[in-house]
Amino acid sequence: MVVTTVYEPTLSEIEQAKEIAVFLQLPYVKRGRRSLGNLRKLCQIDTLIVAADSGPKISTPDGELFFHIGMAALRIKNFRDGKPDHMAAAMELSQGVSVLDCTLGLGTDAIVASMLTGERGAVIGLEASELIAFITGWGLANLSAEANDITAAMRRIDVISADYRQYLPTLPDNYVDIVYFDPMFRRPVHRSSGIRPLREFADTGCLLEADLRQACRVAKRRVVVKETHGSPEFKRLGITTLVGGKYSSVQYGVIEQEGC
Repeated sequence: MVVTTVYEPTLSEIEQAKEIAVFLQLPYVKRGRRSLGNLRKLCQIDTLIVAADSGPKISTPDGELFFHIGMAALRIKNFRDGKPDHMAAAMELSQGVSVLDCTLGLGTDAIVASMLTGERGAVIGLEASELIAFITGWGLANLSAEANDITAAMRRIDVISADYRQYLPTLPDNYVDIVYFDPMFRRPVHRSSGIRPLREFADTGCLLEADLRQACRVAKRRVVVKETHGSPEFKRLGITTLVGGKYSSVQYGVIEQEGC
């Protein structure tokens, strides 16, 4: 894996590429007039980190992965319009609540959580993939939403590059109000081509009962697990309280603190 730039980069894009290379401890390769395909052949690699004015991108043969606010802004708008957000309901999000998102990804759920928990709340995002943590962390810290309050919510999220399996045992009891898992990348979603590059780097492992026990120890209020609607994972993990719309493609399993 190497770091390069867009075609005919600006000086700032070249500097950004060099800084990324140092941060990720990867080689920097001058783009020149080469296509990304030719650069892959030259370096005999599939994955490139491309520095661009809009932010760093991970370029793979399956497509590009880059930070975007995505559905977060729409979900926040819908919530303000009185429409339900099943994740917010499952977590019982409100001002001042603290959330540990163990599967950050590109941060959509974390942005919604940060918006609803406000300045007095706290959202920590764990991401096992160093590359995804870097892309998401950069976007949350540097890009802006159309609404200033959403941008502020993005800035409040603390991104940590860590695997929750190793990180949760290091935390004290009752560390946060809510611990959240979205372990859905282990199953392909063929119609969702936009996440194919993400899948290559995402953690595809199953959530284990031991992980839930650690999560229950760390959570003051509840542990929430996102799964596909009707997933057998809820039964396997012993989760019986489910939140989600009748026609929603996903459900949220809830374990109250007294049930941990």
